[in-house]
Amino acid sequence: MSHDPVATNPDLYSVVFENERVRVLAYRDRPGDKTRPHAHPDSVMVTLSSFTRRLTSGDRQAQVRLEAGQARWLDAQEHAGENIGDTDTHAMFIELKEPAGKEPTGAAESTGGPLGPRPGQ
Repeated sequence: MSHDPVATNPDLYSVVFENERVRVLAYRDRPGDKTRPHAHPDSVMVTLSSFTRRLTSGDRQAQVRLEAGQARWLDAQEHAGENIGDTDTHAMFIELKEPAGKEPTGAAESTGGPLGPRPGQ
């Protein structure tokens, strides 16, 4: 089974750019829409609309409210999501293809992902 969000949720994710170093995905949904479990490598998420989501990863759940115009670092992760708000979601994901540990100088501090820091951080 593929964990690529474009394969698991083709009605919500689309590839807008890709080369050997990055892949850029557009994500759009409506209130009540849910994603199937999928994975992202280390990524930068840019919110183009304000939205509220419930994210589930394993036995962990988190509710997040994000405002339009934010850019956030997301560690590689697997999750499923649900739009639990009353607005459409529109976001872009810039997925890095470089292996972890090859962080460029001056990289921003990680927030750990939408479910918070990983244990031990």
